[in-house]
Amino acid sequence: MVYHSQKSTRVWRIWLLLVCCCLSAPTFAELEKARDLMEANRFKDAMLELQPAARSGNAEAEELIGVMYALGLGVERDDRRAFEWYMRASLKGHPGAQSGIAWYYEVGRGIEAPDLVRAYTWYVLSAIGGDPDAAISQEEVVKKMSDEEIAEAHKLIDDYRIWIYPFR
Repeated sequence: MVYHSQKSTRVWRIWLLLVCCCLSAPTFAELEKARDLMEANRFKDAMLELQPAARSGNAEAEELIGVMYALGLGVERDDRRAFEWYMRASLKGHPGAQSGIAWYYEVGRGIEAPDLVRAYTWYVLSAIGGDPDAAISQEEVVKKMSDEEIAEAHKLIDDYRIWIYPFR
C-alpha cells in the first residue's frame, strides 16, 4: 500500500510538472502570429508578441528577435544585440541561429574581431542540426584556416556537440 501511494505521488508530480510546462510554454500559434506580423511589416507588434516567449527560453522566438536586431526590423539595427539573441538560441540547438552566430564570427560583426575557429565551429554545429546552407559556408571558411585552427575548432565542436546534440 505504501508503494502504491508513493507511486501515485510520483505520477501526480510528473503530471503537474507537464501541465505547468505546457501552460508556461509559448504555443505554436503565438509564434506563427509573430511571423505573420513580421510578414505584414508590423515589426513592433511582432516584437511584443515574441518577447514573452523569448523570456521563457523559446529558441525560435530568440532567433526571430536576433533577426530583427540584425536587420533593424522595428528596432534600431544592433549587431551586438543580434549576436546575443542568436547565441541564446544557438545554445539551445537552433540551427538557423547557429548559422547566424557563425556568420557574425566569420565577418566580425557584433564582436571585437573575426574568429574563424568559432565561425567554423558554429557552421558545423548548424549543419549537424540540419541547416542545409551551413555545410556550404563551412567549406568556404575552412579554406581560410590553418591546420591548427581546424584542430582547435574540432575540439570545440566535440565539446558543444555532446551538449547541444546529445543524440546525434
